[in-house]
Amino acid sequence: MANAINDRMTELPLSQKELADRSGVSVATLRELQHAKATRKRSARTLAAISQALGWPDGYLQARLTGGAPPVGGGATASESDLSIVLARLDELHVEVRRLANAVDRIAADGKAR
Repeated sequence: MANAINDRMTELPLSQKELADRSGVSVATLRELQHAKATRKRSARTLAAISQALGWPDGYLQARLTGGAPPVGGGATASESDLSIVLARLDELHVEVRRLANAVDRIAADGKAR
């Protein structure tokens, strides 16, 4: 299961914090699952939330954990998940570009003042 989560996060790309925000699962829990240090049993609801956040059907990670065949359908589709990730990244980039533009404007204004 750890490999499945890590591979999917790389594929999307999605940070641990972003996955925590999307799934409602703590970073500490995600870290345990990603490093296969999950000594306690995780609820089906936790695994379903992570599965959904990664664009998989609700029972995907539960099936991986138990060695069963992952379900088909349900949850967010990969394209819906990918689109929401792209839109979130665009929002982040927009904020960063605005911050950089303001910094350039300040530098230009300082240069003119001299």
